[in-house]
Parts: sequence; C-alpha cells; structure tokens
Amino acid sequence: MKHSANSVWINEDGYDVVVIGAGHAGCEAALACARLGFRTIVFTVSVDSIALMPCNPNIGGSSKGHLVREVDALGGEMGKVIDRTFIQSKMLNKSKGPAVHSLRAQADKANYSRTMRQVLESQKNLEIKQMEVVKIMTEEGRITGVQTFSGTIYPCKAVILCTGTYLRARCIYGEVSSNTGPNGLQAANYLTESLKELGIEMYRFKTGTPARIDKNTVDFSKMEEQLGDERVVPFSFTTNPEDVQIDQVSCWLTYTNQNTHDIIRKNLDRSPLFSGMIEGTGPRYCPSIEDKVVKFADKERHQVFIEPEGLETNEMYIGGMSSSLPEDVQYAMYRTVPGLENVRIVRNAYAIEYDCIDARQLKPSLEFRVVEGLFSGGQFNGSSGYEEAAAQGLMAGINAARKLQGKEPVVLDRSEAYIGVLIDDLVTKESHEPYRMMTSRAEYRLLLRQDNADQRLTKIGYEIGLISKERYQKLLRKEDWIEAEIERLKHANVGTSKKVQDLLKNFGSTQLVSGTSLAELIRRPELSYQGLEEIDENRPEIPDELKDEVIEQVDISIKYEGYISRQKKQVEQFKKLENKRIPEDIDYDSIKSLRIEAVQKLKEYRPASVGQASRISGVSPADISVLLVYMAN
Repeated sequence: MKHSANSVWINEDGYDVVVIGAGHAGCEAALACARLGFRTIVFTVSVDSIALMPCNPNIGGSSKGHLVREVDALGGEMGKVIDRTFIQSKMLNKSKGPAVHSLRAQADKANYSRTMRQVLESQKNLEIKQMEVVKIMTEEGRITGVQTFSGTIYPCKAVILCTGTYLRARCIYGEVSSNTGPNGLQAANYLTESLKELGIEMYRFKTGTPARIDKNTVDFSKMEEQLGDERVVPFSFTTNPEDVQIDQVSCWLTYTNQNTHDIIRKNLDRSPLFSGMIEGTGPRYCPSIEDKVVKFADKERHQVFIEPEGLETNEMYIGGMSSSLPEDVQYAMYRTVPGLENVRIVRNAYAIEYDCIDARQLKPSLEFRVVEGLFSGGQFNGSSGYEEAAAQGLMAGINAARKLQGKEPVVLDRSEAYIGVLIDDLVTKESHEPYRMMTSRAEYRLLLRQDNADQRLTKIGYEIGLISKERYQKLLRKEDWIEAEIERLKHANVGTSKKVQDLLKNFGSTQLVSGTSLAELIRRPELSYQGLEEIDENRPEIPDELKDEVIEQVDISIKYEGYISRQKKQVEQFKKLENKRIPEDIDYDSIKSLRIEAVQKLKEYRPASVGQASRISGVSPADISVLLVYMAN
C-alpha cells in the first residue's frame, strides 16, 4: 500500500537532527545530540511508548550490565533512570571472577518509561513529536530532511534511525496475525520503502515475548523465592549508593516438566514458528519455549522466572517461556507449571516480526555508507536487547553530533569497551539472527569489567562534552587514590607477630614464616583489603564518596595483577593492527596475490583498519599479510 499525503507543508523551525523512534536507542541518541547543543526532534508512533519495555521488565544481566555501566560512563541516561525506578537488584555471577560480575535490576516498567520521558521533556534543545516518519529525504546522497505521515517536511542535517521492532511489524500467535507493533501499538508501515529506494538492503527478523499473568492467580508457595541483594550496587557512577538501599520485591523460580513439554510437542503443528507462518529469524540465545523443547529434547525441565512488572500492577512476566503458540495451548502449557495451575493470562504471548538491516551496511561510526548524515542504532541494526540498543543509540547520537561539528567520529575498539565489541561485531561480521551481547564475545574481558567502566570511558565522555568537569575531576581523584593505595600496599611490610598470625588464622590463611607486604597478602583468595585493616597500621582515611569504589579497585588490581598485565600486552598487539588505517580509496583489485574471495569481501565491507579487515569472514591471515606488504610500499 502506498501512502500519499494530501498536502505538503515545510516545518521551518530549524532542526539539526531528527531521531526516528523513542525506544532505548532513540532516547540515548536524542539526549546525546541535544546535550551537545544541536536542536533535536524525536519522532515516535506514541508518546506513551517512550522507553517502553515490551518484553522483559529488567535492565542489565550478564554482559548487558557492562553495557549499561559503559553508557553511563560516557554520559548516557539508562543507568541513572534504572537506579531511580528499580524494584529489585542483584549482582550476577558473584561466585566467579570480577570480569563476569554483572548487575541486573528488575524495573517498574511504567515508572521507568515515565521517568525517561520526563528526562526527555525537560532536556534543552529536544522536542518530542508523536508522528510516523514515512520518508527520508536526500540530495546527492546527503540527508536533507524527513517527511511525516501528515505530509509535513522537516528539514535537517542528520537523521538517526532507531525504529526498533516497529517497521512493518506483525504480531503473531497461533493463527492470529495482526499488523501492529509490540503491545498492540501502531506499526510503522511506510518507511521501509523509502529506505529501499535509497539503496539500503532490508531484512526480516523476529523476536518473542511470554504471556503476562495475573498475580492473584499464582500460587507462590510452590515456587522458590528469589531475593535481591542485601547491599544494592547502583548502575550509575553518579548515584549515591545510600539512595538505592530500598525495600525490594521478590521474584520467583519454578520449572517446566514433561507434561509441559508433551503439550508443546503435540501442538507444534499449530505454532507459526514451525508451520512457516513466520518468515523472520529469531534470536538463538533467547529462544521460545517451543524452540527449547525441540532443540533440547533431552532436558527434563527448563527454568521459569515469575517477575513483577511494577509496584502498581498485578501483571507478572513469565521469564523463560516466550511463545507464539495459540491461546488455548498457552493456557494448557502454563497451567502445567508448579504454581501456575490456576493462572489467568492478562496478555497473550506472541512473536513479532519486523524489518531491520544487516549492519554491515554501516561504518563503525554507525553512519550508512550509501547516505551521508544517516545514522542507525538499536534493534533496527539486527541486535536484540534494551542495553545493546541504548549503547548503539548513544554512539549514533554522539557521531551524528560530531559530524555536524566537523569532528572525527568516536569509534571505541574491542579493547576499550563492550560497546566496541558490540558495534564491531555488528558492522564486521555476518549475522543470521538478532545479535545478543555476551561476555564470551569480548576477548579482553578482564580489562573490560563493569566496575572500571568509568576509568575506561569517562575521559572520552568528558572530551566529547557529555560529562561535566566536576564528574571528571572526581574520577581523577578516585584514580589518584587507587594508584597511591596500590603503591603503598606494595611497600607496606608486616612481620610474623602474633597479631598478624592470629588474623591469618581467623581467615583460614597460611601462617607467615617471614615478613611480607600487605599487597602479597591481598593476593591470597581468602584475604582482602578490608580484611587486613587491623594489621594495616598506616592506612589513610579514604573520602567517603570514593571509599567503596577505591577499595574495590585496589582489591581487583592487586589480586589479578598478573592476568591484567598479560592482557594489556595482548591489547598492545591488537592495537598495532587497529592503528593501521586503510585508505578509503584503496583499490583492492590492484593488489596482487589477494585471493578473489578476500577482494570481494574487502570491497563489500570497506574496513577502516587492518584489524577490522582481519575479522571479516573470508579474509585469511595470508590475505592480511599481503595487505600489510602492499600498504607498506
């Protein structure tokens, strides 16, 4: 169906940047541009869907918590808002090393969305408009504006696409199919054609969500209670830890069983996933319950988490049981789960299909290769997850602003941030399913911990203009304290006095036969900076606002010094290839000895560096050697 407005009107209010979509990517992109001084307007199909959480009611989790901390360290907003609206918080993987510790918080979904909207509404240089954008306008391959469903043209200098799962969205369960976005919201049905006309190749992905159920019909006595942490750690480095010590709500754990699986198997022919009704590719690492039962047929049960959607609603989320099965099958399978025998469904589970792109069409700055001034972030880039979206939205916003400033884009590499890994994977590697961030994707994860995100990225955020001078100076004071304490502990020696030996005995630690430094004692797994306080006679008084973070960094830096040092050497080798920039006008056809496949892939991707070229599938180490020799001549 073609859309044609009856009249055309040019809005001459003078916008620099148009952001299309106000989900997690759109919010970060719009805020970044506005905060950097550019007049920005963000379009959304519904102002009630700003920062909506259409699926799981939480922020963070394994590796995703790292992304939120990094967004915060660069000057983004997600960490601040979840700190104000969480109802349960937990640090995951605490039994493992600090590299995989990940913060995860249950959100009050309505409050999160409302709070983020308030941030946008109060931001200088930023306007919100409820209207569908139907056309991207260009001249000679450069952005000139957008046109809305009403026919109005908004001239601008840059556009950021953050359309999420709304482009030609279709929600499906059983034989029911409706052309709507998530939660029954309006889909955006016209923009896809405009993007295709610009030479952008479109793909079709799908994701899914479980049912929402009535809390009053759940028997929690048959489930395992899941409590939050006694001492809550905030996401944002700007949040006072004392402000997040609240009374938390409980989540609950239960399991599927053979009865659940039998019902699903008997009805697979009615699942649009298996009947061919769904054409989009779903996420491998967040499969539907139908997928789990088929692919993991040997498993007798699967975890099911029952999570509250907020403090002012009885709706609860069934984590781990997303589905697109018919309504009657949903009732039958959910009611086999202990505690859900009499459950009532408030919102049916569904799958959603939507248009997106293969992000290999983007530069590492998230700007399209074929249209100057057109940027893209979030699920539209073929990723999944609120956190991945926010990270891309922030970087797309930063780089759109920097383009208008006439500055070089900010591109974080794989050794600097999880954000660097995320974007590099998206723009370099072929992906046949929605991309999800995982700690295993980060080669240098011991250096890219969530606890040191501020030390890695806040200086960059300050130089960009999104971090205040006060916040940056606080970071510098913190770093001075960390460095000074590590150095002091290395030279603070203790002997074999009774006081020392008694303390070691209390911690189950081996007795000393000769003197040693406090740093050497901290390296023992059972000992810590805090634990050695009574034998550390010259310990200085660390300022209260820095104390917890300084102690954490001192402990980690000393305990893992050898591993950290080794990984830093690996990064030095990595940087050598990353810093070898490839000329934009390089003629790969003229490079003798490059294999045909390598030439094709290099011409298609146009990598910015030799490092990026080395990660392209189909480009071998031998091809990289040939490229290096050619560039040296």
